[in-house]
Amino acid sequence: MQPYSFITNHPLFVVKIHKSKIVRKESSHQVYKVPKTYFSRWTCSVTPKSNTQTTLREVFSSEPKQLSDQKLDRIVCKFGGSSLANAERLKEVGKLVQMQLEKSQRYPIVVLSAMGTTTNELLQAGELALKEGIVDISSIRKRAYLACEELHLSKEDLVDPLLTTLDQLLLGIKFIKELSPRTKDYLVSFGERLSVRIFASYLRQSEGLPTEPFDAFDLGFVTNSHFTNADLLEESFPRIRECFERLVQEHTLAVVTGFIAKDKQGNITTLGRGGSDLTAAALGAALGCSEVQVWKDVDGILSTDPRIVSDAIPVPFVTFQEAFEMAYFGAKVLHPIAMQPAMRHNIPIRVKNSYNPEHPGTVIKSRREHPSENPVTAISLKRKCHLVDIESTRMLGAHGFLAELFKVFGERRVSIDMIATSEVSVSMTLDPKAFDTRDKEELEVELSKIASVQFSGEKAIISLVSNVSRSTEILARSMQVLWKENIDVEMISQGASKFNISFIVEDNHADAAIRALHKEFFRH
Repeated sequence: MQPYSFITNHPLFVVKIHKSKIVRKESSHQVYKVPKTYFSRWTCSVTPKSNTQTTLREVFSSEPKQLSDQKLDRIVCKFGGSSLANAERLKEVGKLVQMQLEKSQRYPIVVLSAMGTTTNELLQAGELALKEGIVDISSIRKRAYLACEELHLSKEDLVDPLLTTLDQLLLGIKFIKELSPRTKDYLVSFGERLSVRIFASYLRQSEGLPTEPFDAFDLGFVTNSHFTNADLLEESFPRIRECFERLVQEHTLAVVTGFIAKDKQGNITTLGRGGSDLTAAALGAALGCSEVQVWKDVDGILSTDPRIVSDAIPVPFVTFQEAFEMAYFGAKVLHPIAMQPAMRHNIPIRVKNSYNPEHPGTVIKSRREHPSENPVTAISLKRKCHLVDIESTRMLGAHGFLAELFKVFGERRVSIDMIATSEVSVSMTLDPKAFDTRDKEELEVELSKIASVQFSGEKAIISLVSNVSRSTEILARSMQVLWKENIDVEMISQGASKFNISFIVEDNHADAAIRALHKEFFRH
């Protein structure tokens, strides 16, 4: 191995690795600045002029430390609809992409959602064509045209072909009187396809960057045929690698549609909630990127909902498991499905604020490098839940009762959030998004055949994403705080998850409970 050399205002040092010597030519009384070089499982030694070897430092880290000024290899940057709302925002996103060019060795991959509220407007246009026979894309056309005009782009070449096809699709919906899930997916895909073409053209024409727009389904994204909520298939990952090698040149900045893919029959599909985040994570995992950045309109993940606690603080670091718990129980974080590819391939995700790019945001990684002093990472809230209390003496010493119970919920595809059991009773909460009045009536009839059942609505689940090795401390402090606020806890669930302690309160007490708990665990 060649020796490393560095020169300061003092004489020259020659640094050698493993049993090698640092040869000094002058007095041993002077202090020298150590260069920013970190070694893994190596020994750095200093040999005085007398050749008596003295070991100064041994570094036993399993990985080299990353310097703050060291460039990442390649990153994925995902921008959501609010970051792309108009031409002014597109220019700001362009500056953010330029900033990433300086921080990485290769061109980043940019993933975009539809501009602003385009997706909702597309769905509304579909319903209008279906129910009233009116074809109207004026709001979508106006946004696309205005962006092209302000960015000095040719709307005739760039967006008119897509808008013409969109008009034809809506005419078909009008005359056929059909808006199936498959057609909906095709309809909403126009939002992302418009945004990548406008943004890539802007970067190429105004910033001189070698950009190319790509539809994700042309880069290997393949799903099942569950339209409006399709699952990304595992075969997508090798296909993405192969497509990038074949279609994306080394010196090309790819601007990719989020949210959309195709099934094996060639039909356009959408990835459901968190779809664009999933696109970014899948690209990062498939291509082995250094980091996936998800740019939103907040300074990363916050300690709780800022609409309830105005001084909620950004959380600098969470694990994937903690982020899963926060997302499931109501926090506006990445969807758990979107994080899975990054977690499996150990790719960090960083959540940043496109309106405040200097803020470091929140990093989501597989594990903590240092334990947190605060026992609670964040507090999340899920409102309007239903609590079900089921009581039966048949449970006492019996087998198969719980299986029979869960079969009732499974047959009706009703999701259970939390559960607590005793010798003769079971209490559980039901996901408000997958439960309606008809489900309640059917469940009540079926459950009454095997047990006494009572439904109560307007409940809230408060979840403390936390270090459960300190669960006794967390529970003691939480109960004390809620007792002082005269807030009754109706149910507690802790133990199944290693990162979460949850309890039920009345929904109208939820805000007061969140504020009190936040003050207790996040004192400034």
